[in-house]
Amino acid sequence: MVSCQSDLLETIPNDRISKEIFWITLDDVEFAANAVYPSLDGTSIFSYDGLTDQLMTNHPFNANVELQRGFGTIASGRYFSEWEDAYQGIRRANDFMDNVDQVEESDQEAINKYKAEVMTLRAYQYIKLVMLFGDVPLLTTGIDIPQGRTVTRTPVSQIWDFIEDDLTQAAVWLPYENNGRIGKGAALGLKARAMLYAGRYSEAAEAAKEVIDSNVYSLYPDYFNLFQYEGENNAEVMLAREYAPDVNSHNIYSSVAPWSQISGSNGSLYVPTKSIIDAYPMSNGLAISDPQSGFDPLNPYENRDPRLAQSVFLTEITPLPDGGIYGSTPETDGSDAVQITVYSTATGYNVRKYVADEDYSNPSNSGLNIILIRYAEVLLTYAEAKIELGEIDESVYAAINLVRQRESVMLPPFTSEVANTQASLRSIVRNERTVELAFEGFRLFDIRRWEIAEEVMPGVPFGMTYLDNDNLVQISLEGFDRSFDTGRDYLWPIPNRERELNTQLTQNPGW
Repeated sequence: MVSCQSDLLETIPNDRISKEIFWITLDDVEFAANAVYPSLDGTSIFSYDGLTDQLMTNHPFNANVELQRGFGTIASGRYFSEWEDAYQGIRRANDFMDNVDQVEESDQEAINKYKAEVMTLRAYQYIKLVMLFGDVPLLTTGIDIPQGRTVTRTPVSQIWDFIEDDLTQAAVWLPYENNGRIGKGAALGLKARAMLYAGRYSEAAEAAKEVIDSNVYSLYPDYFNLFQYEGENNAEVMLAREYAPDVNSHNIYSSVAPWSQISGSNGSLYVPTKSIIDAYPMSNGLAISDPQSGFDPLNPYENRDPRLAQSVFLTEITPLPDGGIYGSTPETDGSDAVQITVYSTATGYNVRKYVADEDYSNPSNSGLNIILIRYAEVLLTYAEAKIELGEIDESVYAAINLVRQRESVMLPPFTSEVANTQASLRSIVRNERTVELAFEGFRLFDIRRWEIAEEVMPGVPFGMTYLDNDNLVQISLEGFDRSFDTGRDYLWPIPNRERELNTQLTQNPGW
């Protein structure tokens, strides 16, 4: 039968936003830009560090476990989900960029601002893709299914060029103050990160210096509260994934808090290892391995860098949200004795960052914002880039010491008398970055670009030490050996589902 409706073929589609009714006003532009923001990382930052020497993925059936142990394959879901999630964000961004210019809007400055936000969000995704997979298809406009079956991988260098150009332009169009949205500082901070990852140190230092010279940002005095409700939206935060209870919440509390603080089957999904604990220096600034440091194996948490206790639950020291004291010593009646349940810590430690007392009563409904770019990172990026360039001057020491001498930390400053060679300063800034940014999603990318993964990853993970009948015992997680294949694991495989759909996609070495 044939309908006599003359406009049947002109019906507005109900499965997508139609250009007939959208892309008309500035409100439409803002709405479309808002749709790109959910592609930002949130609580997933923990899962990146859960694939490194800093954190052990504590639940045996989590997707991270097979990757940590070297059992990942081209069919592993974790590889595919990272690829899919990143390209979903890129598709939304490209749709925005393809259509925004058809809006007849006299306020071009406002249009450019939204463009810059979306360009920054798209660059965020490409940075992750390049660091995880290497060469990937560089898509800058929307494509249809036939095109998607023929795209090829773009060389990494070209993608870094694209990221640099987009973030440079975004920073031009964006103001520093942008009403809780992506601003100039976020674009510059992300550019500094990207250029550091790319090994383009001059560009990294330049972008970081622009942020520093703006005098817009400063370090929040209280390191612990930086990751609590009290510290939200302070002058150190340059970009955060924002949440709200009941409306747009997350479950990071119920994922990483000590098992005793959660009613139900959860907790301790990612737990710190001895590797990260040992990275925190003594309060005198010396490494615990230094014979002059004063480190006491029988009292391993005394006189340590204050950031250790502010980032990690330490047995018989850290207060719990329910008012008790964290106790993880094995074979005791401690609240969280090692492996007392499958959901309790296996290492004797729990993550304290982002575990807020306010979330205790409703642990799966947290509204705590997750910080993605902050000023301390920019300072350390500036210092590392200058060190790699061999441009060691007072500004390098100043940047590192600002971070070390936060009001709640106050470690002794580094001076040229303590370290004045590229090698010594490289070691210092890398360790500072490791402890300052612990559990914030950086370690996976850092050990790759520093090419140290084969040194720090393989082997049995270790946990806390404790006294047992006057003997000092080290927790050793036999059976949880981690693996790293230097010829294969510096890049993840292109997921097999993508290569089945597109035979033009080549595979990474070793996969």
